[in-house]
Amino acid sequence: MQTKIEKIDSSSALAVKIIDSFSEKDLDFLSFREKLSFANISHPEKKKEWGTARLAIQEALEHLQIPYPGFFKDEHGKSQSMNGQGFVSLTHTRGYAAAIYHRELPVGIDIEVIRQKILQIGARFLAEEELNFLLPQPAHYTMAWSAKESIFKCHGKKGVSLRDNILLEPFAPDATLIKGKIHGTFFEDHHYQVQVEQSENLILTYTIW
Repeated sequence: MQTKIEKIDSSSALAVKIIDSFSEKDLDFLSFREKLSFANISHPEKKKEWGTARLAIQEALEHLQIPYPGFFKDEHGKSQSMNGQGFVSLTHTRGYAAAIYHRELPVGIDIEVIRQKILQIGARFLAEEELNFLLPQPAHYTMAWSAKESIFKCHGKKGVSLRDNILLEPFAPDATLIKGKIHGTFFEDHHYQVQVEQSENLILTYTIW
């Protein structure tokens, strides 16, 4: 998966970027508050991840012809726009960062590298019903993990367990759409449709409320 920008519809877009070196001048578009946050990150790799995610959301916004408003994290750890308009979700994994924006609806995005060890921790984030239909393949488990992460980020509230509160319907290893719901919370009747993209050893998922 290479760097890409994708307009989903007239109200939303996403961007995926390879995490690479950049100069602080590349981040001149950041708000003063964000520049302070960036300056306070001491670990070089974390600085690159944080900065690349902001470059990704800037490119998604440019695709929609929306000025960059600046973003902050609320009490639940979810990114919010400083002007109170639109919804955003950011993510990064080894080597990649991604972002999604929607003018009117909450969104969630996640990107994951497929790793063999995910098979060993499936019981930590999967319900028994999910363990019954998933094949013992790292990619299939990673799709489930990533889909749940996208739903979690779209929901945007603390106290939601991936295993206990997010339930996925059965899906095939080559699925491009995963259906799921949050249950056992105030939003227990809300259902999600998660888009899935696979490329080499990566899984990208995103959902719009």
